[in-house]
Amino acid sequence: MKKLLFLVLLSGIANGLYAQYDPKALEILEAMAKKYRVIPAFEATFSYTLSNDIEKINEEFKGKMTVKGDKYKLSLPEQEVVNNGTTLWTYLPEAKEVNIDSFDPNSDDLNPSKFYEIYKKGYKYLYIEDKSEGGVICEVVDLVPEKKDAQYYKVKMNIVKKDKSIQSWVMYDKAGNRYKYLITKFNPAVKVEDSFFTFDVKKYPGVEVIDLR
Repeated sequence: MKKLLFLVLLSGIANGLYAQYDPKALEILEAMAKKYRVIPAFEATFSYTLSNDIEKINEEFKGKMTVKGDKYKLSLPEQEVVNNGTTLWTYLPEAKEVNIDSFDPNSDDLNPSKFYEIYKKGYKYLYIEDKSEGGVICEVVDLVPEKKDAQYYKVKMNIVKKDKSIQSWVMYDKAGNRYKYLITKFNPAVKVEDSFFTFDVKKYPGVEVIDLR
């Protein structure tokens, strides 16, 4: 019985640690956001790993994202997502279809154009430790959603201590899946026109258009 009470108490302490807005974590996150906010447009290549210890899943993919203000283009092996700030296109090459939807900037979905500012709304944050990742010293900060029914129960961010750039982030869901994004190359001076962030159906003969607006 004493052991059970101790575990309950320990659990309460752990939950209490996460139920806060840690000033040190906020300082790190604000410095990181400031770095990206002043970049007019950037391009990043990354590796994307899905793992689940229970289901014995360990899959890795490569991807690229281009961001300019509120606009972005996300290229993954099985889909391409294009957003011009108001309209969202999701192109599935194998299915030869593109879904068109209105973009909701207030959605809980992780927005590639604002991934460096997700802590500002709906999250509590906690500095965990300094840790080396790939030979780079990173400041580890956990983001925990305020909503208990959120899609992900935690986002772990590894922020390079030296220049406050994002090294990687890991998203954890309640099914035991871990989604890790590791930045492998970053170009902060990419030149790209606004038209780049529009999906031109005419360039994809035979594609089925599904308009969900």
